[in-house]
Amino acid sequence: MIKYFLIVMVFVVALFSAAPVCARPRGKADPANALKSLYTPDYLTLKKRILDQFRDPKPGRFSEFVKSTKKDRNTRQKVIALTFDACGGRHSGYDARLIEYLRQEKIQATLFVSGLWIEKNKDIFSDLARDPLFEIENHGLLHRTCSINGSSKYGVIPTRDIGDVIDEMELNARKIAELTGRRPVFFRSATAYTDEASVKVAQHLSMEVVSYDILSGDAMRSSVRTMTRNIVNGARHGAVVLMHFNRPEWRVVEALQAAVPALRVKGYTFGKLEDFSVK
Repeated sequence: MIKYFLIVMVFVVALFSAAPVCARPRGKADPANALKSLYTPDYLTLKKRILDQFRDPKPGRFSEFVKSTKKDRNTRQKVIALTFDACGGRHSGYDARLIEYLRQEKIQATLFVSGLWIEKNKDIFSDLARDPLFEIENHGLLHRTCSINGSSKYGVIPTRDIGDVIDEMELNARKIAELTGRRPVFFRSATAYTDEASVKVAQHLSMEVVSYDILSGDAMRSSVRTMTRNIVNGARHGAVVLMHFNRPEWRVVEALQAAVPALRVKGYTFGKLEDFSVK
């Protein structure tokens, strides 16, 4: 009997050890339990007002390409939006070489940061937020996929209901606004997967959900050559490129060092999302 018990325990430990890096078991260790300290009276009033408008919500499609309401571009130039996510949690690194390259080349970029990443990189975050080259946007408080029924992707812990979605979006928006003096206007969930109901929640919170047009391939550990090809070949006016700046080992800077000159030869410039609408 004791031998059987030990075998079961070894299996349980192995099961949790093999869980995806972004996943974590629920319970006392779940950071969501610490959110109560952020539930100010005005926030709870806002949350209740939105919940009252979603009495019987339907999730709709859950994907990377859920469309938000804005579809028109505000510029006729050949502009590409380079966007970079910082996920946080166990992967709260900082690609200093990448940011230095963007500054050296005077490339405007949009940085989507999670509340988890901010907590691990407060000084770096403040430095980035002060730089006019960069636009700071919302990547969620706890870096979760956003759905109202617990749909997930790649093992990332999802929101479970409308209340969770509001917390994920609004509490990080308030965190960013408090630290920078500017409230984010765009939101991208973990993995960029979002359901249609969550898009509507974002609209109630005066944010626009953003996915991407060009996936660089950095999160798939693609080679520098492959990432460069994905970016250059996918380029078109108004395209949104998705990359990361929290994983220097993914060699994003090397891909950009090849892609940026090629794009400039084709007449492209680089803009922040706030300078033009996305589809």
